[in-house]
Amino acid sequence: MKLLVTGGAGFIGSCFTRMAVSGELNLSLSGITVLDALTYSGNLKNLDTALKEIEFINGNICDSKLVQKLVKTHDVIVNFAAESHVDRSIESSREFAITNFLGVQVLCDAIKKYGIDRYIQISTDEVYGSVKNGYSKETDVLEPNSPYSATKASADLLIYSYINTYKLPILITRSSNNYGPYQNSEKLIPTVISSLSNNRKIPIYGNGQNLRNWIHVRDNCFTISKLISQGENGEIYNIAGETEISNLDLVKTILTFMDRDKNCIEFVQDRKGHDFRYAIDNSKLIRKIGQQSTIDFKQGLKETIDWYLANPEWLVKNHY
Repeated sequence: MKLLVTGGAGFIGSCFTRMAVSGELNLSLSGITVLDALTYSGNLKNLDTALKEIEFINGNICDSKLVQKLVKTHDVIVNFAAESHVDRSIESSREFAITNFLGVQVLCDAIKKYGIDRYIQISTDEVYGSVKNGYSKETDVLEPNSPYSATKASADLLIYSYINTYKLPILITRSSNNYGPYQNSEKLIPTVISSLSNNRKIPIYGNGQNLRNWIHVRDNCFTISKLISQGENGEIYNIAGETEISNLDLVKTILTFMDRDKNCIEFVQDRKGHDFRYAIDNSKLIRKIGQQSTIDFKQGLKETIDWYLANPEWLVKNHY
């Protein structure tokens, strides 16, 4: 199998690539190509030693000629390429619409033209919108509330139109919040660690009671790899962790690990359209491939903190 990882120099994509190269994903591979535009969220350093074992192409998934050339010579595509930060999408949504929607359209057209064994689209739990009670299922109506989640939901709908019209071998994953090493410094956990490391106040939106589910990036990548062979075309799979926690309690947990107190917290004006809670039902996934969340949240969080403290260059704002 020859694998194309789009957005493979970003946080989740680079983890998937590193794990694939190391053999941890148990994929029978004849080669790996990473395509990444290396915008602010992509960094060759994220690939670490895996960079020596892959073919890297600096390019954009919106480049139809390049994408068609790559699709012709690969068997499986996993698309991690996306603009992903909600705050940035609120400030300017154009880049999000281009990459997250039009980029997927380019991929789908190339697959329609040249064929492929499997294409996995990496989506997000944010497409379901804020969930007051219970858990979102794959069949629920999409209610995105930010420009970012709207572009991801639009891409999901576009993909379904290609599945239904052209019978393309595509499936979609929607995961909860990922955490772990190599994440961009603008995200919540690296921001907290960076603030404490530099004796700055930790900014928390609103009252900090917004709830999120967390999964270690390695667990998410392992699950995605299983779906390459075991997932069914045309299906959506929610990938959730075992921990639901408020942003405030998450910050307090990090404070404890770093031996600091709540005086380091500063509550700031809430984000526009801030969803209160994301929560997804992953029972469909468990029935299909079994439970894939294996890393204990507190242990994974402690190891993540230690990694950032040992690699402070990843805590520099927009170091890319």
